[in-house]
Amino acid sequence: MLNVSTQDLVPSPVGPVDVEQAEAALVERYPRLVRIAYLVLPPTMGRKRRVLTAHALVQRALPRRRVPGPAVPEPRRPEDAVDPGYAYVRGEVLRQALVAGLPLRRLAVPRRAQLPPLLPQVWGLRLFPRAGGADELALDQLLARLSAPARAAYVLRGLERQGDAEVLRVLAAAGAGDPGSALAELAALEEDEETAAPAERVAEQAGPGRAPVSPPAPVPAPGPRLGGASLLESAEFDPCTLQARPGDLLRRRQHGRAVLVGVVALLVCGALLGLPGDGWGRNGAAAPSYARNPAAEAALDPAKVRRVAPAVWPGAVRRDFSVWPARGELAGDAPLLRRALAVWARPGGAVESSATPGTPVGPPMGPPQLLFAGRVDAARVVLFHDGLRIVRYAEPVEGTAGAALDFARTDGAEGPGASAVVVTRAAGNVRYLTAPWVTGTAVRDLLMPGKEPWALGRDAHGVTDAVPSPALAEECARWNTLQVTDGSGGRLLGDLGELVPARLLWGPPGAPVDATGREARAVWARTACQLTTVLGQGVGSVRAWRFARQSLPEGAGRAAWVCTRAETWRGTGSRVLAQFLPPDPKVPAALAARAQDAPACGVREPRVLAGALWQAPAGGWYVLAAGGPDLASVRVEGGVTARAEGPVLAAKASAGARAELSATLEDGRRMPALR
Repeated sequence: MLNVSTQDLVPSPVGPVDVEQAEAALVERYPRLVRIAYLVLPPTMGRKRRVLTAHALVQRALPRRRVPGPAVPEPRRPEDAVDPGYAYVRGEVLRQALVAGLPLRRLAVPRRAQLPPLLPQVWGLRLFPRAGGADELALDQLLARLSAPARAAYVLRGLERQGDAEVLRVLAAAGAGDPGSALAELAALEEDEETAAPAERVAEQAGPGRAPVSPPAPVPAPGPRLGGASLLESAEFDPCTLQARPGDLLRRRQHGRAVLVGVVALLVCGALLGLPGDGWGRNGAAAPSYARNPAAEAALDPAKVRRVAPAVWPGAVRRDFSVWPARGELAGDAPLLRRALAVWARPGGAVESSATPGTPVGPPMGPPQLLFAGRVDAARVVLFHDGLRIVRYAEPVEGTAGAALDFARTDGAEGPGASAVVVTRAAGNVRYLTAPWVTGTAVRDLLMPGKEPWALGRDAHGVTDAVPSPALAEECARWNTLQVTDGSGGRLLGDLGELVPARLLWGPPGAPVDATGREARAVWARTACQLTTVLGQGVGSVRAWRFARQSLPEGAGRAAWVCTRAETWRGTGSRVLAQFLPPDPKVPAALAARAQDAPACGVREPRVLAGALWQAPAGGWYVLAAGGPDLASVRVEGGVTARAEGPVLAAKASAGARAELSATLEDGRRMPALR
């Protein structure tokens, strides 16, 4: 219970603040001020924009002229005393951070703090603070549940060591509407966290190669109490010590090419339109501009959108997206559907658009099928299906600025391949819309094969609760997958950064099964982190297969060889990875070879041959090679020369040796190795 009188909220005069005095305080305490702004800003901004906005707010906090008193609240306790210049700059930073967290209104003019910062700007890089542990992650999630004034109150009380009375005065001076409710909200959340269990520690992920690694545990929902203010000093919340990663290089290259092609097309069309006569000029075979086309108009009419009744799918011959019923509380919102169809046909320059490789991005060829329309997180989401593609349209709940349009190719999706679609991705989490025949959903961490999956809730429309996505993670500390249950068993689906999750399989070509068995989970736990190499490639399924076992020299144990094949929806662009699994089950797989658009390890060519340079525990170096059981012999040439009968080979070598591998099949044909 707070015991603060109303007069405590009245600032007391402490004298004027000079511009030089404020600048000195800003320069001296710049890292702390940026940390305060970063913590108060809403986490929904994303880590990069949050970092840049925090720096921008602090750099804009200097007064333009001498500020007369009263300038800052006079402290009531000796420990609350701060330098007037620092107090003024901190108050300005808090005021702007509170404004930046306000939602944009449709008819209101946005304030400067609500807009993306003009400076500083970073092009071509993604910046984010260093990752913390499970406690920091849990604290960040708890802060996201607070309002902006409550976060500011927590920062003032925990980071600045201010008493409640001083917190109230500073919040009032910063423009918070009801400072008392901010502290009350903070106290209520602290009471809720009294019974929360401490967060489990996330195990460190070992680097590539043969270094041992302990399987990491998933971060549970409860975390450290808000009383643990010392976590605010950690590197997780330090926007001055940053890590840099490249942005989406493929998308940047695609956008650059698209701009170049668009400019050339514009110039060519402008020249053709200016030609005289009836050829390719203004009066050619094309219809006049904005001519009414019945087929195009029908595709954009929300009243003609196809809707499947809920009673259709139980009696359907096929179980695919064509029998999904229309779901969502906004399925009857004609203006929303009209906007979604119009953006699909004519996306504007402000629309963020993405498509998996090989997916056409043109307008609908006719009235599409509606799968879902509803509010999810802070967005209105519409999902369409036109027989070839899943199209997702999303817009903010407040207004229509910042719309997004995503395309994914799904031709041939049936049964398990049509069990779920991604609805939203936000704050590192993903939500799925499940098929009507899915009876249960759970989350399984591939890196924890011995741990049972935990249940994942769904609402009445089939939308799941949010779950951390490996496609959005910075490190491979856990690899959550969606395990769905239908009438014929369990399926394992992995989020690879696309609208439709990929099906994870186990077994030889031609006879794969869902990767839910004990043997499959044990192998996937050591190879799952290699899935980062196929993110955003239009992958429909990924199959792993242990194609060989090999006894290692010097009595080092028995190793295994696994091939992982990622098949795309479009048929081309498949990727094959050959991986070496040392005898120690705690050591992750080492990538031995890879191939793009290769038939190896597939239905057409099930055979595979791969090799690696391996160092024994005693220090000796060997060239190892292995292939399928139908190989008659394996040969190595070049830096090392050796030959072995059968599908495996181990030859003495030197460090850094290079060699060429090949195999002879039983019919005498020669087979090269994957590189």
